[in-house]
Formats: sequence, structure tokens, C-alpha cells
Amino acid sequence: MMIERLETKLAQAYPAGHVQVVNESDGHHVPAGSQTHFKVVIVDTVWAGLSRVRRHQQIYGLLADELASGVHALALHLYTPEEWQADQQQVPGSPLCKGRR
Repeated sequence: MMIERLETKLAQAYPAGHVQVVNESDGHHVPAGSQTHFKVVIVDTVWAGLSRVRRHQQIYGLLADELASGVHALALHLYTPEEWQADQQQVPGSPLCKGRR
């Protein structure tokens, strides 16, 4: 399953951090049981000093194979521990797709 691939790959790449992958496909216009839209939350010191763009680029590079083989969308929320605390350990909600069934 795609969610397990993502979880495994991200946990291996960020073993000291907090990694969470949420399948949000049910909020989009895709067949039931799809695994195409995901929210990824990673809290790790590795992000210190990196811009949000650079953080996202690292994840897109790491997950290039998955993006080429079925993952349609990633909502990335990448925090240092300090940023995570400042945001009170809250991740913004994802909007529903206009084509949602």
C-alpha cells in the first residue's frame, strides 16, 4: 500500500524525528479506497536553517518514485521542534476538493 511505502521511506530518512502520514484521498474526487492524496507532518532538527521551499524540495526528491507512480498530492508540514512548539503542535486542516463526492 502506498501509505506504508511513504511511512517507511520517511521514517528511514528522518529516524530521529516525528513522522506522520495521513491519507486524505477520501476528501477528493477519487475512487473509494484510493491512496493518492496525503498529508505529511515531519518534526525534525534537520529543517533548521532551511527555507520552506528547500524543505519541500528535499521531500519531493526523496519521494520522486512515489510521485511518479500514483501519489497525486502531498500537503507537506515540515517543522523544527521549536516551530512545532510555537505552532502548539497543530497542523492546519486541509481544504476539501471541489470535486469531492
